[in-house]
Amino acid sequence: MDEEASNEAWKSYENISKNYTLEGSELHWLACALYVACRTAIPTVGKGTAEGNYVSLTRILSCSEQSLIEFFNKMKKWQDMASLPQDFCQSTEKLERNFTISAVIFKKYVPIFKAIFKAPSDDPPRVHRSRKQRRHPCTVAEVFNFCWILFVNAKGNFPMISDDLVNSYHLLLCALDLVFSNALLCNTRKELLNPNFKGLPEDFNSKDYKPTAGPYCFIEQLCELHDGLVLEAKGVKEHFWKPFIKRLFHKKTVCNASMGRVYEEHVLATGGLDERIFLGEGANEDIGTPGPCLCVGASALKVSTPLTGLKYVQDNCLGTPVSTAMQSVGRLHSLLTGLKHRPSGKLTDLLRACARDPSETISTRLKDMCQVFCQHFEGKGEENAGLGKDIAVKYFRLAEALYYKTLEAVIDQEKERLGDTDLSGILEQDVFQRSLLACCLEIVIFSYRPPGDFPRVIHIFQLPAYHFYKVIEVLVRAEQGLFREVVKHLNQVEEQVLESLAWRGGSPLWDSVREAKNQPPACQEVMPPQHLEDGDGGSSAGISWLPPPSPSPLPTSPPGVSPSPTTLLDRYSSPPTGPARRRLFVDASFDTPSDPSSTTTTTTTVRTSQAIVTTTIPAGQTVVTMATATVTANNGQTVTIPVQGIANENGGITFIPVQVSVTGQGTAMLQPLSAQSLTGTLTTQVPSNNKPQKKGSLSLFFRKVYHMASVRLRDLCAKLDISSELRRKIWTCFEYSLVQCTELMMDRHLDQLLMCAVYVMTKVTKEDKSFQNIMKCYRSQPQASSSVSTASRALCNDVQCIQKVFRHVCVYVCVCVYIQYQLKVWTPLQIHPLRRIMAPEGMAAVLRAPN
Repeated sequence: MDEEASNEAWKSYENISKNYTLEGSELHWLACALYVACRTAIPTVGKGTAEGNYVSLTRILSCSEQSLIEFFNKMKKWQDMASLPQDFCQSTEKLERNFTISAVIFKKYVPIFKAIFKAPSDDPPRVHRSRKQRRHPCTVAEVFNFCWILFVNAKGNFPMISDDLVNSYHLLLCALDLVFSNALLCNTRKELLNPNFKGLPEDFNSKDYKPTAGPYCFIEQLCELHDGLVLEAKGVKEHFWKPFIKRLFHKKTVCNASMGRVYEEHVLATGGLDERIFLGEGANEDIGTPGPCLCVGASALKVSTPLTGLKYVQDNCLGTPVSTAMQSVGRLHSLLTGLKHRPSGKLTDLLRACARDPSETISTRLKDMCQVFCQHFEGKGEENAGLGKDIAVKYFRLAEALYYKTLEAVIDQEKERLGDTDLSGILEQDVFQRSLLACCLEIVIFSYRPPGDFPRVIHIFQLPAYHFYKVIEVLVRAEQGLFREVVKHLNQVEEQVLESLAWRGGSPLWDSVREAKNQPPACQEVMPPQHLEDGDGGSSAGISWLPPPSPSPLPTSPPGVSPSPTTLLDRYSSPPTGPARRRLFVDASFDTPSDPSSTTTTTTTVRTSQAIVTTTIPAGQTVVTMATATVTANNGQTVTIPVQGIANENGGITFIPVQVSVTGQGTAMLQPLSAQSLTGTLTTQVPSNNKPQKKGSLSLFFRKVYHMASVRLRDLCAKLDISSELRRKIWTCFEYSLVQCTELMMDRHLDQLLMCAVYVMTKVTKEDKSFQNIMKCYRSQPQASSSVSTASRALCNDVQCIQKVFRHVCVYVCVCVYIQYQLKVWTPLQIHPLRRIMAPEGMAAVLRAPN
């Protein structure tokens, strides 16, 4: 190890160990520091820089006695603690993905090789030979190793497809085709081949068999027998495999020893993983997988069904990642059979029929997007220059054909809903058109490279996630021929946006919230009443709390479901404005008479979500202050909250809103409303029909958020054995936090708020659930391991961090609910939303902090 890298690694390790508790072996963490130091770009003797100092990752892992999977897990945490550059993190992610692809393909390689050749274990024992004797002919085991090394060498030479499962698998078939063809040509080595292989010539087993003059090509037979796609395989063979083999012959490095040396130099130069690790006797131990079978990688490439889609799309446990990917690409090709990357005659007529023909604008936009997309796939190195762009062009052309097909279907659907309404307005919306093309590209990329790399595509085109997600349901409903795994992936993409991406700072979501006067819609205002749960757990058209398990048809609904009632115009519209906008509370100073003895009744508007039913409270009603509560922040600031109420006709207590005035730096006293301000009319609402009361893009977003949150909460409560009554209280706490203190979600993850609500309400009701247990149940949900963003990674890895979030934030939000329950007057159907409390500057800073 060179001294510079050694010193840098030790300095980094010392710095991290002072600021963090490093659990486990110190050698493992030192290996992470050393790998980072070794991968730092250094100047070369000539021009330019090298990517590292040619230290083998395999050697680092061997010296630190660490498996590969352990290294990747530790490395993710090390990157966060060391705040490493994004480029380095991406290179590590690609390294792990390359390993995953190779692990999946190796698992496929073993049975394919045994089908073509005899099993390596059937080799007779080798007889020792002296140096003067001729070398023995190669054994089946040596052919097995040679074919795999040939494949990983080719795969490493084409980084633009090294993490592409479909193309990488076809590279393997090319390697097998070459080795099999040469074995057939060598008439004296028939014993290497499996006589039962279906691809053998008909007269192979006869005594008079003689190989015909080559060249042989069995790529079609291999594809038919082992899940390949003939057209894709032939393309890979022509554009990648043949040039690679020609270079090997030109450099005279085709033999086993020479190829191994060349591959090792490539691995050291690029800092990659030596994928010959799969051939070693201790492969399971080196990789970190238990048992005799290399099962690593399958789960990483598998698309798990989100909780919201379990009713519609079940997990497919039978197919392998390779077969699933091949089916996905095959379905995509079938879907686009006969289509070109240009509009059909029917679509051209539909566009021309618009008041303003958008055809030219669409064509120009697609050309610009193709250029931007291709720039992100440029190949490195003189030999491979242009190959990356060729792959990008191929992906884009497929996406373009799918885009035109989908656009035509979307226009047809909109015309069915809206009649002869001119669609120029929505078709001219740049964000809709760009989002539709980006969604088609995501489908193509996912098909070739499961499980996809979203949100990369929206970063490439600088599309806000809040706008991009709107087109997903539109596309899925318009295109019924999508493969099951693609639909599941799009469902996951939508949930990523709903749970975290749309809540990031700078997202257009916050502009929409501000346009709605910082008053996001409540659940009852956006969900159809028949899809809400009443106090008994059933569906009710009355006051409701929690959406049922299946509130509305999802994008994954089976064919035959009625079209979505939400039009494109609704999806891309702003929140409605005007005098009908609801108000949180009417200020008491404007709505109550100044004379306390007056018997005149006035109206105090309470923010609820139902149509108006009036109950008059006579003047002189006694207002009781039942208790006070004080919340103290870490900086010493305190908030004192009086709990007040009035008796109602049911014998219970209706709690009343409070007002806040900040007095001084240390305390914020909550001033109670006067008795006169309660001498008025409290308003509640009852739904008048079965449609959501609010429309527009913001309402659609929150409807999907509430649906997703309710499904996750139900699953969490079922696993924690939480009663339906307590579940409704948890939902009340969660919804109140989301609606009244929406800024809590800035740069956070929705699951954080859900788990904090579960934690606080189980504490309040004495049904104590440890946070470790809550976390354990949460991790069993399909989205927990992959969808939690970097800003909320503490949610999954550090219990203390999330408890800190709870102490600083969620107590502040949930304190009023807590007090009411402690006083044993919990009346969930009568609780009115409290006036929004403006946090002191110190607490506001805590609310804005991402962690």
